[in-house]
Amino acid sequence: MTAPVIRTRALTKRFGRIVAVDGVDLEVAPGDTYGFLGPNGSGKTTVVRMLLGLVFATAGEIDLLGVPVPARVREVLPDVGALVEGPAAYGHLSGRRNLVLLDAAGRGGSRSSRAGRVDDALARVGLGGVDNRPVKAYSLGMRQRLGLAAALLVPRRLLVLDEPTNGLDPGGIQEVRALLAELHAGGTTVFMSSHLLAEIEATCDRVGILDRGRLLVQDHLEVLRAPTGQVLVDTPDADRALTLLDGRVTTRAGERLAVRADDPAALTAYLVGHGLRITGVAVERRSLEDVVLGLVGTGSDRVDRGAGRP
Repeated sequence: MTAPVIRTRALTKRFGRIVAVDGVDLEVAPGDTYGFLGPNGSGKTTVVRMLLGLVFATAGEIDLLGVPVPARVREVLPDVGALVEGPAAYGHLSGRRNLVLLDAAGRGGSRSSRAGRVDDALARVGLGGVDNRPVKAYSLGMRQRLGLAAALLVPRRLLVLDEPTNGLDPGGIQEVRALLAELHAGGTTVFMSSHLLAEIEATCDRVGILDRGRLLVQDHLEVLRAPTGQVLVDTPDADRALTLLDGRVTTRAGERLAVRADDPAALTAYLVGHGLRITGVAVERRSLEDVVLGLVGTGSDRVDRGAGRP
């Protein structure tokens, strides 16, 4: 069995009397696109910083790429691209110059190929035409793109991203989604924390939900988004369908009906057999919003659906 890329056991962090992270057991498998979802202040960034050895845990264990952290974190950091909170940069230097210095300080490769690596990383995040303006003159979105470029200077086995679409416009969000899909297809494992439901739902195949420092659930997104027991039927003969289905229709929106049914094929055959025209059939599934609200309740509006929801 392949070892997890990220594994924590009873991971805990206290700041005085405050328990910021409370016994978290994460498991991220190779090839996952893992969405670490939770409200602002739930402890996501603290977990990310502990994974990278930037903050020491109060208790618990961390393995990153099969190596204990923080004891041997230096061994694996070259294989990990990271964007944590606000991307760090020298404000008086240009974005390109910042990446050149970062590449020189790391293990990116030969000096002769450095300019090419920097140009490629900038192009991948939409900063290929960046000029010599200092980073302090960049917008928040440009700074975020620069942070992603820094994480992509060399091929990585693992990307750890904390709110990677923060400050981006809808077009930029779509570009980051496409970039992460490309990296994932190339074999990179992605661990992405966010409070935006839309980004996790559009990008990730596995999800962990954190609230008040506790991991409430982690599973495949499709498992969490289980069927509701209803089938959505689109038909121009909605009035006839209402009569024919005799109380099994729970809601109607124009030509779309939500019907209590376990077998969409049998339902479709039944309706077509009675002469109804069917233009669409789909099993209704719980949304990620439904899952989150079911776990954390409706007493908080701290989890944002976010911009750019399809």
